[in-house]
Amino acid sequence: MLKTFKKYNIELEKDELEKFEKFLEIFKQKNSQINLSAIRENQDIIEKHFIDSIILNTFMDFEENALPDSAEVEVADMWTGWGFPLIPLAIVNPNINFTWIDSVWKKLKAVEEFAKKLNLKNVKTINTRAEELGQNPKYRESFDFVVSRATAYFPTLLEFVIPLLKVWWIFIAYKLDDKEELKSAKKALSRLSAKIFKIKNYEIAWQKRTLVFIEKLHPTHKKYPRKIWIPLKDPIK
Repeated sequence: MLKTFKKYNIELEKDELEKFEKFLEIFKQKNSQINLSAIRENQDIIEKHFIDSIILNTFMDFEENALPDSAEVEVADMWTGWGFPLIPLAIVNPNINFTWIDSVWKKLKAVEEFAKKLNLKNVKTINTRAEELGQNPKYRESFDFVVSRATAYFPTLLEFVIPLLKVWWIFIAYKLDDKEELKSAKKALSRLSAKIFKIKNYEIAWQKRTLVFIEKLHPTHKKYPRKIWIPLKDPIK
């Protein structure tokens, strides 16, 4: 496993490597029970799940990007795919608080189980719909960073995520290299007072992938996110 991480210029502490080794085993065990992922071979799990999740750390440091007087850095993961990128990021960023957001109870319980078995104290979960969370005063504009990996159509995803961000803070979208999808987000970015300020391309197991960094410029209009199902059925475009 260590050799594979080094292949991508990722250095791990001893305890981090041990956590990833344990995560590999418990993920495979859980996957055999409830079919979490079609990716089942050790090498594929390490590259396509673990490394693809923490590759973000090679492009950005959560703590270095935080304000000097920030008591704690809060990162939300919107619709984490059975713990990715949430769990790997939590392993290599132990001083950062991570919140997992999803409406599917089965996924929530699996992620909570992973965090407990890995003794990750910096992970919590919220079981709700994104449309409702974005209008909840407790969570609206409360996160420093939001991440989301290979989830919804970009304009829909932006409507769910941007309301959760504090002004001037950052959303990082893990995407396949699809320039047309990026173009489709132009109007949504304008309506949600956000902009793309950096794009980083990389390759995992011969597949081209992209990290899209988006900054929130102004408070989100109170109409966003719209009511349940509307962002999915009628994306901003």
